[in-house]
Amino acid sequence: MRLMNSKRMAIGAVLALTLASGAAAHHGWSWAEGEQTELHGTIEKVTMGGPHPTLDVATAADGVWLVELGNPRQTERSGFVEGSAKKGNPIVVLGNRSLKADEKRMKAVRITVADKRYDIYPERIQTN
Repeated sequence: MRLMNSKRMAIGAVLALTLASGAAAHHGWSWAEGEQTELHGTIEKVTMGGPHPTLDVATAADGVWLVELGNPRQTERSGFVEGSAKKGNPIVVLGNRSLKADEKRMKAVRITVADKRYDIYPERIQTN
């Protein structure tokens, strides 16, 4: 009986670790560059649903970028909520670009929409 419980606990621990590492890979930063850059453009689309709210940002030089914000609650805590931005608003995104050079995707740490600043991940903002 004791051996059976130990096996169940071990299987449970492995399963929990597997699920946790999968979630971390999805929600982590490993897909993004360590250095932060600014992206200047105009909002094309705002999507507030999960797992992460996103913005489509049109730039003069590169076309449209996908900008990921924090999870819905974290994004809301920054003050960025439904109606905070709309198509056509100018935006500056500070964030981490995808490691894939051909992928127009960025994880935002701060966005500035029409002169209103939203710190999505204040603890990750790199200053010079």
